[in-house]
Amino acid sequence: MARFLIVEARFYAHLNDMLVAGARAALEAEGHEVEVLTVPGALEIPGAIALAAESGEFDGFVAIGVVIRGETYHFEIVAGESARAIMALTMDGIPIGNGILTVENEEQAIVRADPSQKDKGGEAAKAALALLALGERFGR
Repeated sequence: MARFLIVEARFYAHLNDMLVAGARAALEAEGHEVEVLTVPGALEIPGAIALAAESGEFDGFVAIGVVIRGETYHFEIVAGESARAIMALTMDGIPIGNGILTVENEEQAIVRADPSQKDKGGEAAKAALALLALGERFGR
């Protein structure tokens, strides 16, 4: 049994509830322990994962959030920088499934977040599980 931390940017609560439910279900179905931590926004997710990883309390992580395009360039910054920072942590060997949705509108987010539709939260959890297994295989 591994211990996973789901780090969520809870800006859109109703969408995050679906993403977290999918991630939690995927991890618990494999017998793993799950804890959820909430941060203010998607840009704070990588920092929270880095701090939690240093603690040694968790074996893997799932990043959860929703970034919906608005009228300004802010969408590009949040989407790109959160993904870049998560990838940097992953390249350091931290098993992270990235479930941060970057979408044009709420309708797209609902389809992707809903566990009965695209279940991107569950997919992110499965990605974290796969990276954890690879790390174990290669002696990490």
